[in-house]
Amino acid sequence: MRYSLLTIILVQFLASSLWGQDWTVPDDRRYRLSTFPFNDETRRAGEKIYSTNCASCHGTPGKGNFINLVPPPGDPATEKIQHNKDGEIFYKVSTGRGQMPSFRSVLSSNDIWNVISFLRSFNSTYKQEIMPLITSSAYPGAEIKLNLSYKPGDTIITLAAVAIKDNVTIPVTDAAVRIYVSRYFGMLPLDEEKTTGKDGLAAFRIPHDLPGDTAGNIKISAMFTDEGVFGSVSRDTILCAAQKTIPVSLLSQRAMWNTVRKAPVWIILAFSIGLLSVWSFIIIVLLKLRDIFIVGKSVTNDRKEEINNT
Repeated sequence: MRYSLLTIILVQFLASSLWGQDWTVPDDRRYRLSTFPFNDETRRAGEKIYSTNCASCHGTPGKGNFINLVPPPGDPATEKIQHNKDGEIFYKVSTGRGQMPSFRSVLSSNDIWNVISFLRSFNSTYKQEIMPLITSSAYPGAEIKLNLSYKPGDTIITLAAVAIKDNVTIPVTDAAVRIYVSRYFGMLPLDEEKTTGKDGLAAFRIPHDLPGDTAGNIKISAMFTDEGVFGSVSRDTILCAAQKTIPVSLLSQRAMWNTVRKAPVWIILAFSIGLLSVWSFIIIVLLKLRDIFIVGKSVTNDRKEEINNT
């Protein structure tokens, strides 16, 4: 028992010592900037993403109600987190460390920037710097862009990667790319990783049973696999390329507390018989207690009379 306790203390000490060290972000990632300005729309989008993916650990910014972990996740509104550069926050959210999960495959680049936009709204002294172009080490000085196209009724989504420099557009070749479908709890990879051809194109097949919203729309996010070479550019778009799906409650066919029509007959009978049995037992117990009380009272009175008569 003593050795187990010492082991636990040692592990906690080592964990605290390890996480007490600075989280070093590579220089080429530290100064990364968003390509779009933060505004009310990006903040609202970031707040929604934060509530779904981050609030369970970090709590509500400014409230200090983050979860009790070792090391603590921290409040994003505090100076300790706000002093990070935009690129540092982006890197830490993307890569994760220890108990902090990586959101690289869960959120698109634009989603992460929207979260940063929301977090910066709690910093009154923050002034945003915007990156005018997304460039690539493979195409020096060129702006890198991704485009997605889809023909209604087709089963293929086509991704086009291009580099633009001096009003000249050339295809980005031999670049590994992926596309994801947005889901409530993250991003679902669509098809396998592809490599752009000589024309800068890559084709992704759509599963025939891919569910969408009530109109068949899905949110698609495209990005380069190797951001270090081709840049952190991403492309988000809405495509009507999935099956129309009408949401159905998981409890709609079984919940006893909905309507009698939706509850199976055997559940109604079992519940009714069980409830009746419990209440019958309680009533019987109460009646027996009443009888015992009456008998006890009668015996007491008889003994009092006998004592008085003697």
